[in-house]
Amino acid sequence: MTRLTGNALRLTVFVGENDTWHRKPLYTEIVHRAHAAGLAGASVFRGIEGFGASSLIHTSRLLSLSEDMPVAVVVVDTEERVRAFLPELDELVTEGMVTLDPCEVIRYVGRGANQGDTDTKGKRSL
Repeated sequence: MTRLTGNALRLTVFVGENDTWHRKPLYTEIVHRAHAAGLAGASVFRGIEGFGASSLIHTSRLLSLSEDMPVAVVVVDTEERVRAFLPELDELVTEGMVTLDPCEVIRYVGRGANQGDTDTKGKRSL
């Protein structure tokens, strides 16, 4: 398991829900490439309202505009690994925004990582 704590870099890619790469969702391609690159993790968040460079407001409140909601793909890893991944995005992201923010990772633990851990009294810890 990859250990990641301390200073890191957060990569956020803002695209449209309907943006595609070879007939599949663009956000899916970004997540799969991040996984293949061995990055610590990636998550996709669907917005409920927003606008970008086109100035067209997309909102889930109006049925006629709810088809292409904003999507954010967030990746956190070391600065070196995130910056090495950026050329992948040059190929993929033709519309949207890519941002980088410094962050600090406090805890990074996978599911089931503490299943066998017990405290000093034999109770399973959370």
